[in-house]
Amino acid sequence: MFSQQQIADAKAVRHQLHEQPELMYEEKATAKLVAEKLAALGYKVTEGIATTGVLGELDTGRPGPCIALRADMDALPIDEANTFGHHSKRPGRMHACGHDGHTATLLLAAEAIMALREELCGYIKLIFQPAEEGGNGADAMVKAGVLDDPRVEAVFGYHNRPGFPAGQLFVKPGSAMGGNDTFKVTIEGVSGHAAMPHLAVDAIYVATSVVQQLQGLVARHKSPLESGVITVSSFHAGDAANVIPGKAELLVNIRSDRPSSRDALAGQLERVIKGVCEAHGAHYTLEHKHQIPPLLNDADWSDRVLALAAEHGVSDDIQKLDYMPTMGAEDFAFYLQKVPGCFFFVGNGDSAYLHNEHYDFNDDILPIAAGMFVALAKGVLARNA
Repeated sequence: MFSQQQIADAKAVRHQLHEQPELMYEEKATAKLVAEKLAALGYKVTEGIATTGVLGELDTGRPGPCIALRADMDALPIDEANTFGHHSKRPGRMHACGHDGHTATLLLAAEAIMALREELCGYIKLIFQPAEEGGNGADAMVKAGVLDDPRVEAVFGYHNRPGFPAGQLFVKPGSAMGGNDTFKVTIEGVSGHAAMPHLAVDAIYVATSVVQQLQGLVARHKSPLESGVITVSSFHAGDAANVIPGKAELLVNIRSDRPSSRDALAGQLERVIKGVCEAHGAHYTLEHKHQIPPLLNDADWSDRVLALAAEHGVSDDIQKLDYMPTMGAEDFAFYLQKVPGCFFFVGNGDSAYLHNEHYDFNDDILPIAAGMFVALAKGVLARNA
């Protein structure tokens, strides 16, 4: 499907991106590289979408479906510990999740798809989005209209997965990745002397009661057949040994696998906080800081991805999972809220895990992941003889 030179060029692009990582909504050099390469291939290119996003479009001129393929471009605020030649040259920034590989993958696929344009019908959009890492870039791209004019009928993307055999291609129909809700909770009590607790409303005591009660939502309100977890990831209160603090601040992170589990956890969060605070005479404020919905793959498109992978020999190892492979969140879920599609996975081998300072994308999986994108173009947009 790809020549050795094309693969070598894709690896060189991947290494270039890895050396010069850019954080969310700062992907200017990455976006420029993407736009230049797409334009050179003959795509219609739109830059500056949702700040730094890029859209490449191919109209075959023949009636047919419209599909979209997506890659994310942003890096993480991590100091890289690797010492290989293409390590990050920017302190405090690192492609620790493989978005450099995802971008290089879609550019590799773009070249092959353009070469096949006379065999295709319909319309294809290549979405290179910013800010997947906590910036809800997918939501911003959707709101900017990348799924419209013409309307996208199916959307596809992927993520590399350390810990799975290198090159293994797998799909989980339905619930495939967790939703992510983050809340800031501020509890206001009454400060006082450590020797006179009856004259105070101890914000630490109230906040720790909230922490304990939140776990009851997981254990007794969420179905045991569904997945979800509540983590209190930050707790700040007080700074003196002889003072009962009157204020405590918490960050609460909730992961859920589907709307019903999200309702049982995030939907009931305020009820628990309100009840505990009222019982102890405290007050609270609740701020919803960040939200990504659960990623739900369309069952029919999931089966189609697997069938096309086998038909086109994309990988020697193709799997359909019957379990949720991760509770990590992916803002690709915003696309799937609007149109059906499938987010598939490609094993990265025994590399360090994602968001680790020793992680690196496995270059050997570039032709497999890109091959899946090309197989989708061939299978969905095949020109009738």
